[in-house]
Amino acid sequence: AVDLTELLDAGTTDPDELLDGFMSWTAEAGIELYPAQEEALLELFADSHVILNTPTGSGKSLVALGAHVAAVASGRRTFYTAPIKALVSEKFFALCRDLGSERVGMMTGDAAVNADAPVICCTAEVLANLALREGGKADVGQVVMDEFHYYSDRDRGWAWQVPLLELPDAQFLLMSATLGDTDFFIEELERRGSRSAALVKTEDRPVPLLPKYCETPTHETITELLKSDMAPVYIVHFTQRSATEAAGALMSLDVTTKDEKAEIKEAIGDFRFDTPVGKDLKRFVSSGIGVHHAGLLPKYRLLVEKLAQQGLLKLICGTDTLGVGVNVPIRTVLFTQLCKYDGQRTRVLTVRDFKQIAGRAGRKGFDDVGHVWVQAPEHVIANKVAEAKAQGDAKKLKKLRKKGPPERGYVHFDEKTFDRLFTGEPETLHSRFGVSHAMMLQLLDRPGDGCAAVRHRMLDNHDPRSTQRKHIKRAISIYRSLRDAEVLEVLAEPDEWGRTIRINLDLQDEFALNQPLSLFVVEALEVFDKDSPEYALDVVTLVEAVLEDPRAVMFAQLDKIKGELINEWKMQGVEYDERMARLEEVTWAKPLEEELGAMFSTFAASHPWVGYESLNHKSVVRDMFERAMTFREMVNYYGLKRSEGVVLRYLTDAYKALLQTVPESASTPELDDLINWLGTMVRAVDSSLIDEWERLRAGDPSAPDELPPAFDLVAAPGFAVMVRNEMFRWVRLLARRRYTELAEAPRDEGRWRSDDIKAQMEPYWEEHDMVVMDADARGPQHHTYDRSTGAVVQTLVDPEGHDEWKIEGRVDFDASREEGVAVIELHAVRRL
Repeated sequence: AVDLTELLDAGTTDPDELLDGFMSWTAEAGIELYPAQEEALLELFADSHVILNTPTGSGKSLVALGAHVAAVASGRRTFYTAPIKALVSEKFFALCRDLGSERVGMMTGDAAVNADAPVICCTAEVLANLALREGGKADVGQVVMDEFHYYSDRDRGWAWQVPLLELPDAQFLLMSATLGDTDFFIEELERRGSRSAALVKTEDRPVPLLPKYCETPTHETITELLKSDMAPVYIVHFTQRSATEAAGALMSLDVTTKDEKAEIKEAIGDFRFDTPVGKDLKRFVSSGIGVHHAGLLPKYRLLVEKLAQQGLLKLICGTDTLGVGVNVPIRTVLFTQLCKYDGQRTRVLTVRDFKQIAGRAGRKGFDDVGHVWVQAPEHVIANKVAEAKAQGDAKKLKKLRKKGPPERGYVHFDEKTFDRLFTGEPETLHSRFGVSHAMMLQLLDRPGDGCAAVRHRMLDNHDPRSTQRKHIKRAISIYRSLRDAEVLEVLAEPDEWGRTIRINLDLQDEFALNQPLSLFVVEALEVFDKDSPEYALDVVTLVEAVLEDPRAVMFAQLDKIKGELINEWKMQGVEYDERMARLEEVTWAKPLEEELGAMFSTFAASHPWVGYESLNHKSVVRDMFERAMTFREMVNYYGLKRSEGVVLRYLTDAYKALLQTVPESASTPELDDLINWLGTMVRAVDSSLIDEWERLRAGDPSAPDELPPAFDLVAAPGFAVMVRNEMFRWVRLLARRRYTELAEAPRDEGRWRSDDIKAQMEPYWEEHDMVVMDADARGPQHHTYDRSTGAVVQTLVDPEGHDEWKIEGRVDFDASREEGVAVIELHAVRRL
């Protein structure tokens, strides 16, 4: 059999021989090429640009593989780009299998592996920054851009445009199922380089789609799909809440047989549904119903994907995010509506939005056809049902009052809307070029005339002239601010790189262009007092201020604060109008807001490259640590059951930022403990995010199914801090005399009675009027933990400083491993 690695090792550079070799490989692999694939491969091996506009499931990945083979064999470096890291990672491992791991590298922005390889998989932003920094001299011979419709993305589209502008000598393969009119891109590719450009387009799907507009209640529609053997069904919602609620409602249907339930149970095995939403998800998947959206933990989404790939889930309730980069077999896509809130307003789906989701239906090799069904608006269906019930009864028809559309979150759609979306051509892609401080620094500091590079880029992009004039004004403003702050150095004579303007050499090593506020963290740390008992938590607050806001968490915190304040004000007799007025001033916790704000103002004045960046004051990690909360406790306390994935991603980002940003010179034992606690807690919940990142940082190219050693919570460096936190949580409960909650702690035999704990504390309260709970009181000096026996002793710090009272316990190692948290038996509260 022909092997692609052997084909490349042979050193053949003749395009015809390479094409023949690749075709032989596909034939011997049993792959029958579609006409569009053959046409695209012929053009690519003939060294043409190709725009591949074919439906989902029509083999674009195989064409991309052929492109990489053609490039590597001819000695060119080739880049594969995608919008999300999951797609980049998936492609990396696939190319390692096909081309050999020594030939393939990956760069995601977080970390890189084999970064000098001839084939690089990366996010679009990574390639765009490389192109800005090195321009046409960059070692990029070919670019394969997947999901090219992101060119029109409001926030990220610039990254899909920049390589087209900056890499005129590279060969491009632009791929998407929903490109719209591509005449502009054909002309643009040919105008900027010496290659010809070919459009390869077809509407023919390997598995054709059949549409249907449904005016029956959703349960009846789904029942019909199940009875007609049209599962698996992806039921598309446009909020995470509605997707989860729909899964619960569908439990009333008889989705799976007894034997199918047994298969699912066996496939689930000993999977741990150990977070607040886990109990619901276990019920759903055990009945053949999956849930898939960004608010879930990665391990839950991966479980749903795994079960779906095994054909064990008949219904999957999710959001439109499944349209990108998730390999889930679907026979039918059922839209619950055709309008969505896009962050600014509710609007009808675009043709592109619709086709990206609808294209998931129908699996090659499994289905002869795929099905795309759409539910009519709920009020239309309700009115039809009511009319049918009243049919033939004149009195009922006369009294019938039609239900109107929802007042919010709805825009009218009907069967004509569905027909237009199903048959329509995707909208023309529009330029989203923009100018940032990071872009200006990349251009100005590149070899040669940086000012000319800036001028050329502002006038030579895909925006209209009126918009380009705005870019020029902004570029001039940024340039002046950088020059006045002496970030840029104007040279009397060109340097060895031909530059007359360059970044000040004294600042060169300080820049973190992709994360402009990382430098602020480093500078601000120099002002912090390492001897302060609050130092570790203050460092966390500083790092949290430069991270993106987890809005779901912060609004949940705000709701909690407001609820507690309202109850407090009611008890104080504050009038309703006054309470409402006061609430307007309430926000979530923002530790060090004034101090950090003043420091940042000074920083921004002398570091203008931060542009429009600002601090995002918040307390999420710090709040968890101060309250001695576990992940589950935080999710329950703030009602974040449907946003566990958001919480975990933020905690993971905070852990990474603390490791990457805080220099060794700023470290203390207490800060190290806190960072270890955070990493251990995240791993105990779902280790996949950190494991993948750390493998990349270590340059380990092992595939995701090559699992790292099993995570042992008890042996993890942060477990001792988890133990200390749990003991201090007990201190907080004792201080508030909440004995009932403390009685939930295990003991040698059964559970404690709250009266027993209360009796043990009575002598303490006779001597002291409070328990001290400041930063010093929770420090390691008041806590001992024997790792060998599990014995734990926590001191109760009293106002008089006698500190004679202790809480004694023992860690249950087996239970801790099982539950993913520190499980401690309470032995006694007593004076020693």
